[in-house]
Amino acid sequence: QVQLVESGGGLVQVGGSLRLSCTASGIIFSYYNMGWYRQAPGKQREKVASITSRGRTNLADTVKGRFTISRDNAKNTVYLQMNSLKPEDTAVYYCNANCMRDAYWGQGTQVTVSS
Repeated sequence: QVQLVESGGGLVQVGGSLRLSCTASGIIFSYYNMGWYRQAPGKQREKVASITSRGRTNLADTVKGRFTISRDNAKNTVYLQMNSLKPEDTAVYYCNANCMRDAYWGQGTQVTVSS
């Protein structure tokens, strides 16, 4: 059974930081490309950041310079370090694992940035 469990969300003030974690089980983590997505109320889910199985990263333009994605294959965990948070970063953040035709999602963690 595949599980992706996110943690680290919460309420933070504008300009603050949070680090999200997503720990996977039931997959060979090092084989999978990992990503973070977010969905704000009334909006479509959007990709925020991704990291390939080889460690190549990609960030959405809206978060470049503020967010960093990384992975620790020994811990089956992918991280999203979020700095200089803005109210528009408020959303539910989801972890995604994909490899070939397999794709899995976590349950999401709420991030709320208050002004």
